Amino acid sequence: MHQHNPLKRHLLPEWLLDTQPDPAHAHRRRFTACYRRKRGIVKSLWIASGISMLLLGPTPGLIIGIALATTFASFCILDETG
Repeated sequence: MHQHNPLKRHLLPEWLLDTQPDPAHAHRRRFTACYRRKRGIVKSLWIASGISMLLLGPTPGLIIGIALATTFASFCILDETG
């Protein structure tokens, strides 16, 4: 286990400090290679969405629509069922 801030070590539960990958664990699945790959896809998706928002003009309705669609797609990609 990595060295943690003493305050963090006393305030956070032990399972939250454990960074060993475990696909079945709600917190530690974020350290698996598959999840990191999915996070990279979501990051690229948000960058592309942000650029498209800037290029298509600052129309509030368009920005909200793109942001909602991107949020939905992000949740679908990061869903832990697949």
